[in-house]
Amino acid sequence: MAGYLWVALGGALGSVARYWCSGVIARQFGESFPWGTIFVNVVGSLIIGMFAALTGPEGRWLVPPWFRQQFFMLGICGGFTTFSSFSIQTLTLMQDGEWLYAGMNVLVSVAICLFAVWLGHLLGATINTGLR
Repeated sequence: MAGYLWVALGGALGSVARYWCSGVIARQFGESFPWGTIFVNVVGSLIIGMFAALTGPEGRWLVPPWFRQQFFMLGICGGFTTFSSFSIQTLTLMQDGEWLYAGMNVLVSVAICLFAVWLGHLLGATINTGLR
């Protein structure tokens, strides 16, 4: 049960940080292109990659497993951007020599997520039309 609480607390912090950070970038560079989202995805991927290396078996920082996995990586980084989880999983596949799976993860994730967002939009628009 404690694990869920650590993920929830970290997720809340990460979500608030995402909201603030993407808003600052959007106000600075405009909202016609999703610079804020791209910035958050890149920064989140950078942070989770660095933290995973620093706190892993060969890392310099010794942190408790609950802090590493639940609070920071799943909670804060997952709340900040799920793209960071996708990125670290793809990197792990590449480091393990699973190049085909890494490539498939990228292609399938992007293709299926684009299809899903299109389908969700279509379903929502259909429901909206039926409710008028």
